[in-house]
Amino acid sequence: MKRMHIHVAVENLADSVRFYSAMFGNVEPTVTKSDYCKWELIDPPVNFAISQRGAKPGVDHIGIQVETDEELAEMNARFAAAALPVQHQSGTTCCYAKSDKAWTVDPQGVAWETFRTLESAPVYGQSHIEALPVSGSTAACCVPSETAISFRSRQ
Repeated sequence: MKRMHIHVAVENLADSVRFYSAMFGNVEPTVTKSDYCKWELIDPPVNFAISQRGAKPGVDHIGIQVETDEELAEMNARFAAAALPVQHQSGTTCCYAKSDKAWTVDPQGVAWETFRTLESAPVYGQSHIEALPVSGSTAACCVPSETAISFRSRQ
């Protein structure tokens, strides 16, 4: 099963948790950290995350979460078919989870990821605010290196 993923940077995590919990029918987050919360909703099927980590408020990135290696390969092929640069990351730590993923940026400059979560992680991981990844890096989170300049320019 594939699930849409939306990550929004927020100014006030507590206020945003109250708002989104109400929006999702009084559903509490499935992951709650001091700077990050995530809802894995069934109706609608979405992985919706918010974080308060110093990024400009608004949509940080959009993606598609998958459950199997086969689905990840399928999504990677879709990214490649879009004829845009793609960066692959294996075993990267991001958003309190270890994942295999790929990144691209759409023609409007919106960062897109596809990922398969392998396990939870005790730390957030490296944010694109703290340090953009070096090309080919597998340790950074939340932005593809080939598109770092275009991603930064929209912020």
